[in-house]
Amino acid sequence: MGPPNQFCNLLTRPAYSGLEADQCVFVPIYCLFVQDLWNNGKRKSRRILELMEIVLPPVSDPVGEALHFLRMSGTFYCRSEFREPWALALPPMENCLMLHVVTSGRCVLETAGTPSCLIQPGDLALVPHGQGHVVASAQGLVASKLFEIPREQLSERYETLRLGGDGEKTTMICGLFQFDDPAAQQLITLLPEVIMVNTWATPQAEWIRSTLRMMAAEARQMNPGGETVITRLADILVVHAIRYWITHSSSTQTGWLGALHDPRIGPVISKIHRRPTNRWTLESLAAEAAMSRSAFAALFTELVGESAMQYVTKWQMNAARSRLAEGGVTVAEVAHSFGYESEPAFNRAFKRHLGISPGAAKRARSPSLPQQRSRAKNGVDVGATEPVPAGATVTDHSFTR
Repeated sequence: MGPPNQFCNLLTRPAYSGLEADQCVFVPIYCLFVQDLWNNGKRKSRRILELMEIVLPPVSDPVGEALHFLRMSGTFYCRSEFREPWALALPPMENCLMLHVVTSGRCVLETAGTPSCLIQPGDLALVPHGQGHVVASAQGLVASKLFEIPREQLSERYETLRLGGDGEKTTMICGLFQFDDPAAQQLITLLPEVIMVNTWATPQAEWIRSTLRMMAAEARQMNPGGETVITRLADILVVHAIRYWITHSSSTQTGWLGALHDPRIGPVISKIHRRPTNRWTLESLAAEAAMSRSAFAALFTELVGESAMQYVTKWQMNAARSRLAEGGVTVAEVAHSFGYESEPAFNRAFKRHLGISPGAAKRARSPSLPQQRSRAKNGVDVGATEPVPAGATVTDHSFTR
């Protein structure tokens, strides 16, 4: 006999069983539970126990659901020790988000076209679009390029570096993240060039500082499982920083993010995100909002900036692109899952919205973080590695565009 099957039995209990049927949102996601049959310590065969449909609770926080999609598909970390004077130029990293946390000392972050930002312990700095930038002990210093200084790679996802003279010491943890989900990419495209969060000024100050201290301790000691701990903590910090910007920026009250705040349109957008393969029509979307078709269509277009059905098709094509990139499916299978009776019709819609064919999307996967770093190291589209021109002034600790 092999391992017990109690795990399967536990999972097959109905999800959200305390909710009434009309309170739940059914989505086309299924869990297939299997039982392994063992003989002399080796798996002999496998039989299906149950096919269960996942039930999600009602949409109550559309903005929170958008943040839920910020699941990292790739991570890389660096612990840095600097001594004044020092300046480090980080090359652009396409489709990546960069996080900087100062654990001791202070530094200036400089990006082209935006005011420089002072980062101190307790601050979070995000560069959401992977733009090349400089971190330095002061403005105007000639920056060393990241891949031209000695670094110690401790694992595939973690390295340390040291740079500078014999002055005051600054230590930092820097993270590089990828997000492949279409909802995550939609949200990230709306973010400013730099997000600065002064955690001392937020109600969550104590737990954020505790998180930063724990991250710093894990980075110093690198005990077994340390990389995983840092990844989880960084995930929380990134989501918090973006949530902080959404809460405090006036620009989030309009457009797509503004639509998520609307009590009628926001939940409908979340349901489109949850169920991209649903056969949505204008009538069914309006029914979800408890509005007439004409009133819903007008409000959706006013808030989002495009018609509801245009948004649905665009979202479906992005979801289909992600599904193709995962591999293991044919274009015909994906086309059928999204309600297209013919593959040519799906191909035309896909290319019209995304500019490439489904076959090309299936072959052209986003480069992984190691590939991104390798390209930057070899000088492929490095750019923006020289210091930001002097004259920019250090801002206060508020988010900046």
